Amino acid sequence: MRPYRSLDTPAHIDDLVARLARVHPDSARAWGTMTSHEMLCHLADSFQAVLGDRSASSVDTWFSRSVIRWIALHTSLPWPKGVDTRPEVDPKRHGTKPIEFERDRIRVLELLQRFVQPGTQCVPHPIFGPMTRKEWLLWGYGHVDHHLRQFKV
Repeated sequence: MRPYRSLDTPAHIDDLVARLARVHPDSARAWGTMTSHEMLCHLADSFQAVLGDRSASSVDTWFSRSVIRWIALHTSLPWPKGVDTRPEVDPKRHGTKPIEFERDRIRVLELLQRFVQPGTQCVPHPIFGPMTRKEWLLWGYGHVDHHLRQFKV
């Protein structure tokens, strides 16, 4: 995750929307095992999980809620490549399976727009636990950015 870029800034939202538009079914990944289509499903499932529309198993600990969360959201260190995600938001496990690329891209965009609405409430993050609105907006930008960089977008 990268700090100082947050979904509280309309230009940062616009940046992610434009980058999501440049993702194609044949976009090559720089790391990991997901296809670009699976990545879109993962992003949508992740937004649904934190919005409380989809369950995701919790693995948060004191260490992940404090130290890891602080590093991920408030330092310039990028999120490590290859870190396993929760099975409920992993399209290769129990997450949404890719069906129609454009429909799945639209789903991500709609959930992103819902996520950034003032007053949006989130359930505790499966790894980072409860977060402030400011932290959620940092997480949202950082998570989408991480996966777009995974596909060189």
